[in-house]
Amino acid sequence: MRPYVPLAVKSNFSFLEGASHPDELVEQAVALGLPAMALCDRNGVYGVVRAHVAAKKHGLPLLLGAELSIGELPEALLFSGRERGPAAKSKSVDVRSRITVLAESRAGWARLCRLLSIAHGRGPKGQALLTLDEIAGGTGTGIYGEAANAPDAAAITAAIADLGEAPVGDGLIALVRDPAQLPVLAEAWGRDRVYALITRHERADELALEDALQRTALRCRVAVVGGNEVLYHHPQRRPLQDVLACIRAGKTLGAAGLTIRGNAAHGLESVARMRERFADCPALLDRTLEIAERCSFSLDQIRYVYPGEDLPQGISEGDHLRALTLAGARQRYAGGTPPEVAAQLERELELIADLDYGGYFLTMKEIVEFCRREGIFCQGRGSAANSAVCFCLGITAIDPVRMDLLFERFLSRERAEPPDIDLDIEHERREEVIQWVYQRWGRRHAAMVANVIRYRARSAVREVGKVLGLPQTAIDRVAKLSSHWSLAGGAAIDDALLRSAGLDPEQPAHQHLLTLSAALLDFPRHLSIHPGGFLLGSEVVDSMVPIEPASMEARTVIQWDKYDVEDLGLFKVDLLGLGALTHIRKCLGLLREHEGIDLDMARIPGDDGPTFDLLSRGDTVGVFQVESRAQMAMLPRLKPRTFYDLVIEVAIVRPGPIQGDMVHPYLRRRQGKEQVHYPHPKLERVLAKTHGVPIFQEQVMKLAIAVADYSPGEADQLRRDMAAWRSSGRIDAHEQRLISRMIANGIDREFAERVFQQIRGFGEYGFPESHAASFALIAWITAWLRCHHVPAFSCALLNAQPMGFYSTASLVEDARRHGVEVRPIDALLSDWDCTLEPRADDPSERLPATTADGTRSDPRGRHAIRMGLRWIKGLQQQDGERLLAARR
Repeated sequence: MRPYVPLAVKSNFSFLEGASHPDELVEQAVALGLPAMALCDRNGVYGVVRAHVAAKKHGLPLLLGAELSIGELPEALLFSGRERGPAAKSKSVDVRSRITVLAESRAGWARLCRLLSIAHGRGPKGQALLTLDEIAGGTGTGIYGEAANAPDAAAITAAIADLGEAPVGDGLIALVRDPAQLPVLAEAWGRDRVYALITRHERADELALEDALQRTALRCRVAVVGGNEVLYHHPQRRPLQDVLACIRAGKTLGAAGLTIRGNAAHGLESVARMRERFADCPALLDRTLEIAERCSFSLDQIRYVYPGEDLPQGISEGDHLRALTLAGARQRYAGGTPPEVAAQLERELELIADLDYGGYFLTMKEIVEFCRREGIFCQGRGSAANSAVCFCLGITAIDPVRMDLLFERFLSRERAEPPDIDLDIEHERREEVIQWVYQRWGRRHAAMVANVIRYRARSAVREVGKVLGLPQTAIDRVAKLSSHWSLAGGAAIDDALLRSAGLDPEQPAHQHLLTLSAALLDFPRHLSIHPGGFLLGSEVVDSMVPIEPASMEARTVIQWDKYDVEDLGLFKVDLLGLGALTHIRKCLGLLREHEGIDLDMARIPGDDGPTFDLLSRGDTVGVFQVESRAQMAMLPRLKPRTFYDLVIEVAIVRPGPIQGDMVHPYLRRRQGKEQVHYPHPKLERVLAKTHGVPIFQEQVMKLAIAVADYSPGEADQLRRDMAAWRSSGRIDAHEQRLISRMIANGIDREFAERVFQQIRGFGEYGFPESHAASFALIAWITAWLRCHHVPAFSCALLNAQPMGFYSTASLVEDARRHGVEVRPIDALLSDWDCTLEPRADDPSERLPATTADGTRSDPRGRHAIRMGLRWIKGLQQQDGERLLAARR
């Protein structure tokens, strides 16, 4: 029996329509013995990377495309001015029909991505639309050029221009279901690129459409192909697909009517089942094999090129990076570059040159230099802090050689994957940097990375409960209890939970609530925007992946998330907002203005006894990373006296060490109450700095290599699987192997099991050593400012809100407890922000002069805090500014 290829498969990245994950569809296609599969989600390619990874793993040829929504474009949905008009935000587009388009070649993929960019560039978020004229390549594509002032319109107009003079359908294959569209596309694209798609789902109403398509195809001399619209990998998912359809339509199952499909014929079918369904015309299924042979495109064909930098004439990228690095080393090490640093720099520069990553480092330096020119505080963190090159370029502030950090955690020849540099930027001014990146590289060469918002237990229960028509009070009770339900080993929702919520487990609707909520868990809910990840490309980005407007003004986002970008080996620039940097800048500004103290982050004293005393007391309200109640309780027990102690402090109060029960052994050994011992001689070097107890992710990786026989590449995969929110299923796959191999190498079972629990905890949140060190530096700076300059520290902290753990009232009370006078809001004296005012000239309050390094023995300072107008509830800033203007 000849096989067939399903050509119209939708995953759950056809949001609220498909009812299976991309990898589930791939695995089912393999299990059914299908020779290939085409993934064509609605108006997007959001799930193709996940399908691509799974297909490569199983050796399944994967065809890629999308289902495009076709309709008439209302004038109200055109851009107006520099932003979308109100109609674009409130009205739904009128979708008349849909066309499935497959990428035949790399050029076809680029055209498809550009068509999707155009479709998403208008109308409400999440509702894409193209006209038939645009698909056909007619004059309708020119409509969008009228809105030339819109920030996204220019990019879309350029995307249209990039489609070129050749037919829009070059490199594409269209599968058409609407008889009226068939002759238009056949004429525009050519008959060899257009097929009439007949789908059979065992419904009587399909017969008339099939007959019309057959007759139109015959008249247009267009080939006909058969199949079914696949919405799930197995018929068992049909109830979930019904629920998704109802969620999307805002209906209950009882009122769904034709919103839901009438049967379970939308699954991925076996060859025998499909041959039976098309027994009267087997050639229609044979033609799916012909189409699969034509579609040779794979995501492996994307040749990503990082955008080149502006270089001095006659200087190569590598030479320029070397010159900047060595110049930076001379500044970092005023007494001469130490031999071990010079050797490390040479090793890193050689590897960077071999992997052709120099442009990425130059880009990050250019962004950092822009921030410094504009007075915007920033600091690199994460694994980039393992790099001496990053340190000498001024991207990071931690000396990795002095701290003995592992460079291979950042970049290695074995992984040959792009480096990942996270740049923290003060949160109030991050948007300036983001818009500068758009301006510097261009909107079609820069777009932000997506973030996929998924269903968690509470949201799943609420949505399913509404669809089932359950009382809202019952839904609320179950949702509240289910918030503790976890994907990775958490408590299960069962009959006991139903009874706790006052529901009867015997009622079918209540059982459906549980089973359908469980099935919906981890499904993509909608697309959001990554906190700061940018994809930059030498080629226009939408030749690789579609770009669509984000909900935030003047932002654009690609249809892939950070894991997709990582899996394809693309470079990502992370620009992340950090409130602590805003706090520090404001504090240093106040010191400069009111005390005449000119400091920057690099000149804060690094070894100060009073600051360590403050930390050891747990007096850390407003101190970055160590102000939570848990950290305050830990600080007096750990009693940090060195910077590395603070690095430990930052990392130890995290789910990883806590779940692995590593905290108490570390404290006992640090205090001399327990002898330091190593479970295996090979682990002494790995665990020496932390008294034989693993605290950091790098230590777990090294441990897996040393005593669980992991290769460095496998250890890096373990690191990936420890990443936050990627733990569902992936971490557990390592359990047996890790524990059994550690035991086989002489490790005690109890220690091996604790290590694995720690790994599972890292899956929720855990720190690599370099990340903890970068954060510890900011923690130290804020602790020093709190210790020596409480008025400026507290005033700046109030002005940097919202951030941190504490309410405004708590911050004011804390300042007063430390002897700072806090004055109330005064319509004649207050500015919008809180300000410093001179204290009363009481001789008893005269303070000693500030020392050269900015310290003083009495931290109360010479100033009081005047509360700002911003803290008047309900007062808008524009009204406050009017008051201030009238006062002048």
